[in-house]
Amino acid sequence: MTTSRPRVLIEDWLPVAELGIESRRERAAANAIPPLNSLHIWWARRPVVASAAVVLAGLLPEWSPELRDAFEESDELGDSASYRAWLLRLIGIWGDPVRARRTLDAANASGVKLKGNGYGYKQAYKNPISRSDIILLHRVLVHTWGELPTVADVTAGGGSIPWSSSRYGLPTLANDLNGIAAAVLRAGVDVPARQGATLLEPIKQWGRLLCARVEERLRPYFPLAAGEGVVAYIWANAVACPRTGRLVPLMPDKWLRKTAGKEVAVRLITSLDGVELTEPRFEVVEGRAVDKIDAATGYVAGGKGVSPYDNLVIDSEYIKAEAQAGRMSQVMYAVAVKTAGGKKEFRSPTEGDLTSLKDASAELARLKSDWIAAEILPSEDVDPGLKTQEPLRFGMTSWQDFFTDRQALVHGVFGEEFATLIPEVRAAMPDKADDVLFELALMQGKALNYNSRLTSWHVTRQVMRSVFDSHNLAFKWTFAEFEGARALYSWCLDQLVYAYGGIATLMDETGAADIAGDQAVERRVTVTQGGAASLPYDAGSIAHICMDPPYYDNVMYAELADYFYVWEKRTLGRLVPEYFQDALSDKNNEAVANPARFAAMGRRKSELADLDYESKMTAIFAESHRVLRGDGVLSVMFTHKRAEAWDTLGMSLLQAGFTIETSWPVNTEAEYSLHQANMNSAASTIMLVCRKREGRRDDHKVYLDDIEDDIRLAAREAATRFQHDGIDGVDLLLSTYGPTLSVISQSWPVYSSTPDADGRDQLLRPEDALALAREEIVDLRRSRLVGRAAKVDTLTDFVLLAWDTFGAREFPFDTARLLALAVGGLDVDALERARVLSKSSGKVRLLKPKERLRREADSELPGVTPEAAAFDYMIDAVDTALYIAEVDGQQAAKRFLDVHGFTSNVGFVSTLQGLVNAIPRTKVKGAWVVPEAGLLDTLCTLYFDDVVVPEATELAALVDANENTLFDVE
Repeated sequence: MTTSRPRVLIEDWLPVAELGIESRRERAAANAIPPLNSLHIWWARRPVVASAAVVLAGLLPEWSPELRDAFEESDELGDSASYRAWLLRLIGIWGDPVRARRTLDAANASGVKLKGNGYGYKQAYKNPISRSDIILLHRVLVHTWGELPTVADVTAGGGSIPWSSSRYGLPTLANDLNGIAAAVLRAGVDVPARQGATLLEPIKQWGRLLCARVEERLRPYFPLAAGEGVVAYIWANAVACPRTGRLVPLMPDKWLRKTAGKEVAVRLITSLDGVELTEPRFEVVEGRAVDKIDAATGYVAGGKGVSPYDNLVIDSEYIKAEAQAGRMSQVMYAVAVKTAGGKKEFRSPTEGDLTSLKDASAELARLKSDWIAAEILPSEDVDPGLKTQEPLRFGMTSWQDFFTDRQALVHGVFGEEFATLIPEVRAAMPDKADDVLFELALMQGKALNYNSRLTSWHVTRQVMRSVFDSHNLAFKWTFAEFEGARALYSWCLDQLVYAYGGIATLMDETGAADIAGDQAVERRVTVTQGGAASLPYDAGSIAHICMDPPYYDNVMYAELADYFYVWEKRTLGRLVPEYFQDALSDKNNEAVANPARFAAMGRRKSELADLDYESKMTAIFAESHRVLRGDGVLSVMFTHKRAEAWDTLGMSLLQAGFTIETSWPVNTEAEYSLHQANMNSAASTIMLVCRKREGRRDDHKVYLDDIEDDIRLAAREAATRFQHDGIDGVDLLLSTYGPTLSVISQSWPVYSSTPDADGRDQLLRPEDALALAREEIVDLRRSRLVGRAAKVDTLTDFVLLAWDTFGAREFPFDTARLLALAVGGLDVDALERARVLSKSSGKVRLLKPKERLRREADSELPGVTPEAAAFDYMIDAVDTALYIAEVDGQQAAKRFLDVHGFTSNVGFVSTLQGLVNAIPRTKVKGAWVVPEAGLLDTLCTLYFDDVVVPEATELAALVDANENTLFDVE
């Protein structure tokens, strides 16, 4: 057994490139994501393959001759290369993803379609690990730690980390503050670890009975025409016209399907036989009957309405006031159906459809008071918050307001029938009853996510879109309703069977017995619900705390979870009341930077939210320090592009007594995401590897000046290393934050070079060191872009580095500010005055050449000035050339270049080279996503032979990586 603190594999190596590719494979198709993700929505889950790698690499020792000799019969430990290959096999990477990806990229570029998936093996999480590998893994771990080590995730959320740990038969502890998250952990990790696939048939049996009872009660409220099945009822919110009093459907447009040759839309009917209608009617039109101009015309845009009766504007404040007064109504304008032959069509609502709505409202009114008293129907009000402010603005003050009467009736019937089922299941199978019931209760979460006033019809994909197609509670002008009697809960049961069956099968297959009579791996999982600052674990009992903490201000988990909490405490809460003791999710103890909690403090609310997050994360890390073994490892997965987030996280770790030993960036997000194309998301998760800090050997004070050179060197080495692993843009910048924090942590406490207002030494804020890292990356990336180390000029450098870092025209104001400082002491206001960018509502936008045009009177100011005699900034000269090329043609641009001698100007050519390397060269259906890329392409091809122009990437379409659809899993 290793007696000293073992150096673990992740401190020296992590297969960053392989994990990045496999993480993206895991998220590449919605119908191929891990089944855990489909069980119940939870926000910002980490990829399973990355979680498995960090769990194991944080426990396995680094390779050594001593390890080889201790397991001389095992070829897997014969040398370092074999050992690392074994880790890849353990996490399911059974081939060479790096080589496969290169082959796929080459094939895609040449238009060749490869057979199969191009990799030669399934996605990593789908590959079961043999019992012989599990036995060897356990032997190595016992040899290293003296026992089979315990893994804990104290902010476990959606469960990727504990699920990965339990799959390998490791003692696993999973905790989360939120009751919904704790329920997901129990259903997705604990129950399948104990029961495996043996629970599948009871789930099907009792689930079918439950669905049949729900259907029987709801059939009268969902009439069907002969031979049809309803896919979705499509609705619009509506208000009365302030001038005519007639109902205005707030539809952004009238499209139902845009497929060429198969177009379908609705036509608004405002009068019938010469009589004006009080409420609008709709007619479905198809094919050549579709007036495309009319179909694209709606009655709401930018929050303002337009009355179809007098074509005058309806003020946005009036719409909100009507909603808040309870006078916003809903009108059904189309029904998507499937015919007996399976064809998807649309029809107008029938009288039967409209009558059934009235009947459903009457039935809900009859049951409502009894249901509220019997804890079937929620009655809680919506808490004011960051993510709830939009629905509150539209009058959705109660959680019931998120549903039409018929939708609320559907969910209430399920809740009542589920309560009735509980004693029946317990009587029939007492040993497994609560586990079966627990899984069945999750059907409600799926149903809530696909049947409310926040679900919508996806015109392009012809499917329903869930409430949480993004991490908010965005109000929808139009929405879609699931057929609630026959379709909704039977589909939810199918999804449950798929998800639980997949989870349990993967659990059972990994480590299953190979020899007759041998027992399968025992899995010990403990799920707890509570704050991570006070854990029910013994001191010094855990070898590896592997956690994915809340990401600062990225997701307001409790605010979003309330949407489910108020319903599920009336279903799941009947089984585990301890998870649902409060009226709503606990927001006061949640570790997020939520300024809504400090709204009463005015301008200080953001500052106080930061301090609150830092204090809570410090308390969580301090508690982790208490329960971690002296030789244990803390792994922290963190993703955020804002420096403040890293500053607070870093300070929390330092204050809690940890050192950051190393860090690894893994690209975990889907490629070519619409969100990333528009607003540059950080695509990498940074894996920080931490240890308990040992006492410093000397007591002299360390200042930032003392370690500045070490910080710059660590940042440059990290960026140089990781860019070879495919880390780029904003993620390359983030990859330097871990090494920077590591340098600080090794010398902590470190003091700022600037004393406080009273002249006393003050502790260094990590942000001061991160600024040094950014400066190093600016120098390194500028050299790569323009081919030389020298600066061009400050404005040009900013534009080059902004495109290179973010790969998008828009990015956050805060990040622009930090980059401007790193480039050359600029500020955002100066960049706005120079017409380099515009700023609004927390973000900035790089301006196009046309938008930078100066009037002749302002020709001495920075910007696009065709008549200028000279240019102080090269980006102005380049943008002027591009403007002339776009407006007057390339020959006119050539005359401009010749007059100024730019074809042989080193600075101009260097700027062109930097821009073609930095601006995304992506086309969608032949059109450049960034128009400047196309102008540069032509200009360089015609007149600048020395500029090397990279190949363009051709895409069929940009996709929304967050999108969930009716026929896809979450």
